[in-house]
Amino acid sequence: MKIRVGTRGSKLALAQTNYVLDRLKAAFPENEYEIEVITTKGDVDLSRPLDAIGSKGLFVDEIENALLEGKIQMAVHSMKDMPDTPKEGLVFADSWTREDARDVLILRTASSLEELPLGANIATGSKRRSYQLLKLRPDINIIPIRGNIDSRIRKLYEENPCKERLDGIILAAAGVRRLGLEGNISQYLDVEDMLPAPAQGTLAIEIAEENTELLNIVNTLADEETKEITFLERGFLKAIGGDCHLPVGAYASKNEEGYTLRALFGDESGSKLATTVVSGKEASQELIDKAVAEIKAQLGE
Repeated sequence: MKIRVGTRGSKLALAQTNYVLDRLKAAFPENEYEIEVITTKGDVDLSRPLDAIGSKGLFVDEIENALLEGKIQMAVHSMKDMPDTPKEGLVFADSWTREDARDVLILRTASSLEELPLGANIATGSKRRSYQLLKLRPDINIIPIRGNIDSRIRKLYEENPCKERLDGIILAAAGVRRLGLEGNISQYLDVEDMLPAPAQGTLAIEIAEENTELLNIVNTLADEETKEITFLERGFLKAIGGDCHLPVGAYASKNEEGYTLRALFGDESGSKLATTVVSGKEASQELIDKAVAEIKAQLGE
């Protein structure tokens, strides 16, 4: 079987795709694999904030259309970038083991959030990260930033008198680690302080619904615990109705007693920000519904 795999062209997207292909080649060496780089709308417009361009399908529309047209047989994305429901005719394979789900700080000179000077400039393009950071350090100035991981790190250290001097940036640990850049990390942020995006660190492997043979192949490499955790986090995103205009976070974990789901949701301005922690024996819709109900009760809805 020849499998053409669609992906964005960034270093991170290619690293993720090559990771997927390496595992598939090791398990199914009889197949032929080929990477197809596809440019998306989100890759072209780098001048505006994400929420000003539009949230749905920003980094995936062109790739999903190629899947539906049969130009590619599989696509690899970051699950946190995906709409809560795949496009009609497409499905996600069961989740593989995820990378570190936390967010990290990369700081110019300080070694931690606590050591940053008053009024420090921290760059992020995420409202979820911005509002949670301001709860920890209300004195910090949030500077908007776009671009891939390499370019954001470069902007941190560049000297440009026409722009604000950055003291740090916030990124997903998973992306930094997948690129082998973990040596740049100053501090990992605990999920109690900075809830990640739903399914952060998890790859989304997308396939045409009718291609059951390939779906079955990919699912043989899935991880059951990650599958359940992804169900809870993505289920909360769908049930709460979140998009990139709103701060939304979710982190699920498993222990001997069952599953715990931490969740966050707020309004666009960040003036309302609600969090909750719920637990249950199973990764169930009831647990998701409980988290949503508690968040809405806090927000007065």
